[in-house]
Amino acid sequence: MNRKTLNKLAAAIAAGVFLAAPAHAQVDNAGFVYVGPIGDHGWTYRHDVGRLAVERELGIDTTFVESVSEGADAERVIRKLAAGGSDIIFTTSFGFMNPTIRVAKQFPQVKFEHATGYKRAANVSTYSGRFYEGRAVIGTIAGHMTRTGQIGYVASHPIPEVVRGINAFTLAMRKVNPEATVKVVWINSWYDPGKEGDAAKALIDDGADIITQHTDSPAPLQVAQQRGVHAFGQASDMIAFAPKAQLTAIIDNWDRYYVERVKAAMDGTWKSADMWGGIRSGMVEMAPYGDAVPADVRAAADAVAAAIVDGRLHPFAGPVNNQAGEQVVAPGETLNDKALLGMDWYVEGVQGRLPK
Repeated sequence: MNRKTLNKLAAAIAAGVFLAAPAHAQVDNAGFVYVGPIGDHGWTYRHDVGRLAVERELGIDTTFVESVSEGADAERVIRKLAAGGSDIIFTTSFGFMNPTIRVAKQFPQVKFEHATGYKRAANVSTYSGRFYEGRAVIGTIAGHMTRTGQIGYVASHPIPEVVRGINAFTLAMRKVNPEATVKVVWINSWYDPGKEGDAAKALIDDGADIITQHTDSPAPLQVAQQRGVHAFGQASDMIAFAPKAQLTAIIDNWDRYYVERVKAAMDGTWKSADMWGGIRSGMVEMAPYGDAVPADVRAAADAVAAAIVDGRLHPFAGPVNNQAGEQVVAPGETLNDKALLGMDWYVEGVQGRLPK
């Protein structure tokens, strides 16, 4: 029970008044575990915006721990939150999956929510965004706007979520520019501004005139602006860091999900589930277009987003060829969620080998 609740009860007892249980009696604290710093201006920053929405809209206390390494350190942090009074805990990186499951077994009364994973239990839910839908939108823009036909992609870890984004981007780009290619540099980190910036420099030196990323700092955008090329923001609207370079950004919006799940825990309706929301649900949003995006390109990107929302377009609708030119999705067919969640191959148009 948190201090605010104790104060209310003490005042009621002193006044000789019997109070009904407060509306949030089942949840006094929500805990959040972050893989990066809240000031990364990307992935972790947007999760923290969602945490603040919980405090603002539901009036409960929250606790967060930032820059938690994936693995043993994560398990220690999650266990400490569970033992310390967090009634629902959000663990916000793929590498937190197994630690979350282990701690959840030890604390069956605590509810856990794990972002981007696939393992669930009676007290463990999973959730993620269909970020690949946003990648289809920015891939369309890149296909229209590249002059060199070479796009640079700064990538974090070779997990299905990141590979899926690279492929969705490439497929959309080549629909409008069949000869364009994507070169990927893997930095094996979610947040390392130095490595991210160096990767962007190397890609530009190699001929890329547009940079995109699946890493969390604005460093690639800043390098793009310094070098006079265009780029896309990641996870949040990063235009303040590169107003001339940013064409748009994919925004991860966790606010509504976090508020709804904590509220469900508060009113006793929380159940283990899996949520994978996209543009239609509002979990994936697009930032306003930068001044450099022409009207016809804006219209083309808007059309892709609208078609995804109303179901006329799926980013992985066939025909789809793999990197070797072999057809893996036939015309009229679409990759199902199971195939998307396990994606470990490149589509045609991506250069280099996928690390294993």
